Amino acid sequence: MVEMGLHIAMLSAEYPPRWGGMGSTVYHLSAALVELGHRITVITRDGGGKALEQQGVNIREVKWLYAPMAFTKSYGKHALADLKKLHSEDSVDVVHLHCPMISWTESQFKDCKENVAPIVSSLHGSWLGERDGLRTAAEQKEAAVWANPNDLAILLTAGHYAKFERAAINGSDVCVANSHATKGDFLERYSPPADWNCQVIHWGVDTEMFHPSEEPKDTENKQILAVGRLAARKGYGSLLRTFAEVKQRSPNTELLIVGRGNLKKRLIKQAKHLGISSSVRIDSGMPFDKLAEEFRNADIVVYPSYYEGQGLIPLEAMASGTPVATVDHGPLPEMVDESVGALFTMADIDSMSSAILSLLSDRDGLEKRSKAGRERVLENFTFGQNAEGFSQIYSQLTV
Repeated sequence: MVEMGLHIAMLSAEYPPRWGGMGSTVYHLSAALVELGHRITVITRDGGGKALEQQGVNIREVKWLYAPMAFTKSYGKHALADLKKLHSEDSVDVVHLHCPMISWTESQFKDCKENVAPIVSSLHGSWLGERDGLRTAAEQKEAAVWANPNDLAILLTAGHYAKFERAAINGSDVCVANSHATKGDFLERYSPPADWNCQVIHWGVDTEMFHPSEEPKDTENKQILAVGRLAARKGYGSLLRTFAEVKQRSPNTELLIVGRGNLKKRLIKQAKHLGISSSVRIDSGMPFDKLAEEFRNADIVVYPSYYEGQGLIPLEAMASGTPVATVDHGPLPEMVDESVGALFTMADIDSMSSAILSLLSDRDGLEKRSKAGRERVLENFTFGQNAEGFSQIYSQLTV
């Protein structure tokens, strides 16, 4: 416990029931900070359903414009107004923004620092990185790159919204990237000032929900799991093409894809075209306890994404005792290596199939990687560690 808890205003466009990488991390981080003695007020968007309540966490909701990308500005405007109202009622010690889904100008950052409190900005990734991931998806002929309104908005307007990321660099007291890759991305794209204070804290995962199975796995039939939003930049098209090759070498292997999005029909059609539809199941979503069970039951998890700020799915797999095959690109090698899984060249079908088959064919190796993955998460990627890291940053800003 900290000697004297602080009042932290957490501004996040996602909060459960708006689950997602950002919503999940803000939810769990808030609970872990309360455990350390802090008080948390989350200011998020309205209209998502009844917010999940947590002891010590106050939820406030604000209006926002229902439009791709533009919502980040309208949410940011209303969140700042509500933040100032909150501060007048209950003094705020630190403001914690979750970027890039909130867009503030440099004048808004200045307003907040002068009239409310110092600012910590979590960098979950960049719009330009998302755009480049979509461009790679288009090059790899992934389905429906131009069909999703949100993806289309990113492709067309990321350059414009990048100015708000630059404002976060210049206007925040401290920036905290979720990976060394994200920090490097911001350094390369924006050339921050020499005194830019940017630290790295990898997000953790729920190690109680995601835990290893006590039951032995089926040694005859093999299960591959892929989890994540059904969107072009997640690389499911390349995964299906890879699975068609894997199936020829490992005929008793099945593929389960779990995720929401507008690609399900297109992916089912692609699986039929490849002649693998009887071995592929696509589930649009399931309760977390059921998803956690699927993580435990799978022999391996494959994560072929073209862009991530960090990527939590590999950590959830490792926490579940399931080895991971993922890209040797961006932040993924910061979490996954040969001791807990396998790495492959992004969008390279031969490299991906080789990585998958090498894992599936080595039962003893899978067991070793299973134990090593769980240990790595417990040692380096927990919400308790996240809370300790951010608590230190908050304390430094309020001395």
